[in-house]
Amino acid sequence: MVSTVDPRDGRTRTTDLRETDEPRLEAITSQAVNAAQWLSGLGRLGRADLLDAIAASLESHRGDLVAAAEAETGLSNARLDGELTRAAVQFRMFGDVLRDGGYVEAAIDHAADTPLGRGPDLRRMLVPLGPVAVFGASNFPFAFSVAGGDTAAALAAGCPTVLKAHPSHPLTSHASAEAIAAAVRDLGGPDGVIATVYGEQAGRSLVRHPAIRAAALTGSVGAARGIQAAIDERPDPIPLYAELSSVNPIVVLPGAAADRGEQIAEGLFASFTNSGGQLCTKPGLAFVPSDPSGARLVDSLREKVAATGGAIMLNDRIRTAYEQQAAAFEQAGARVSARAQIDAEAGFRVAPTLLEVGLPGLTAEITDECFGPLLVVVRYDDVAELDAALATVPPSLTGAIHSAPDDDAGVVRRLVELFADRSGRIVFDGYPTGVRVSWAQHHGGPWPSTNAVHTSVGATSIRRFLRPLAWQDAPVWILPEELQDGCTTIPRRVDGRLEPAVEQPRR
Repeated sequence: MVSTVDPRDGRTRTTDLRETDEPRLEAITSQAVNAAQWLSGLGRLGRADLLDAIAASLESHRGDLVAAAEAETGLSNARLDGELTRAAVQFRMFGDVLRDGGYVEAAIDHAADTPLGRGPDLRRMLVPLGPVAVFGASNFPFAFSVAGGDTAAALAAGCPTVLKAHPSHPLTSHASAEAIAAAVRDLGGPDGVIATVYGEQAGRSLVRHPAIRAAALTGSVGAARGIQAAIDERPDPIPLYAELSSVNPIVVLPGAAADRGEQIAEGLFASFTNSGGQLCTKPGLAFVPSDPSGARLVDSLREKVAATGGAIMLNDRIRTAYEQQAAAFEQAGARVSARAQIDAEAGFRVAPTLLEVGLPGLTAEITDECFGPLLVVVRYDDVAELDAALATVPPSLTGAIHSAPDDDAGVVRRLVELFADRSGRIVFDGYPTGVRVSWAQHHGGPWPSTNAVHTSVGATSIRRFLRPLAWQDAPVWILPEELQDGCTTIPRRVDGRLEPAVEQPRR
């Protein structure tokens, strides 16, 4: 039987769920293969309606879903309620992506004479890969799990999705899948459009199964390596799209510290402690000047950390890893600047911690990710020292710069150039947490933050679950609507020229 643990008190409860055995996995993947035909038959606009229906179904089950997640994660009701809204927004956004149609990258080259002779008629667009596996994240029971962006992108692409439920929230995963399946059934869809498996062995078997054509993960480097090892046992390779580890450095320049040090301290504190610091975009390093303005900023941070309470971690493994990493930072030379006082209570609670180190003492050990409510403040004397120091920080999802008019524009430009090479998103005068769901968003960066170009947030994430297919000299009747000459509903590149879509009446 599958069990669940409430991190608020550490108590284990049994559930009615069972770990997925091989016969059940075989049935699930067979249903997924058959469901691919139904999703394809819906077409772009039909799948857009499906995604809207899924969003509505998730919202209609909001109370039960949030309550289940609260009991399995220890995250606050407000945080989970907002996250469920985010999940619904992601499904609706991909409905808009489908209606726009530009994502298929339709291109037509009519038969013509070329410098190399007569060229055939060629038509190309992106088509679904087939069933995909998605591994749920511990820290986002909705937005990066069963009801998350990977699922929304995969279903939008036309790919049935088999979810590996995270062991930290199996009941939430089950309830989320049921809400999605209810929307599928209401539209006459078959079993297999969405399914969930439980257990580590089921996850390994899932990515080895020949029916699965891609896998996606938000998790640790260790988890990614384990999944990749299972994939490597296949006779045919499939891609693994993984979002992994990130330190997300923040640089506070002297002018910014002088102008708004208290405001920056408040934002930094919230960014590294909210949700127990269990966010992939949590800032782990903050470079703060050693001058009096920087000292006041750090003093404010100390006060806020000392006054806060304990943070509930998602599971015992994460709590243990946090405590071990914090101790390792101290052993490597970072001193405790402030640490919250917590009572010895049941559950997976830890003390939010502020560590401090001078720039000469910043070592590779201190630049590792610490998943949880810990921030290392690095004090620097001269902005000229930042270039070499930041080059030692592992590439990340984000890099942030706080500056003021008095700060040297040349310094800001150098920092932007460095972050452009070593991160996927550059944040100005803000904080990396709070990842907007939008067309322009990108949630990746150089290894080890992610291992792919197209990542888990933003409209381009659909690209992970598509592949190009070309039709040469095909009869008109066999061509997809998007590649027929009369189609004007989506943007297309025809004979080398981009043709915009003709605006259609609203449905």
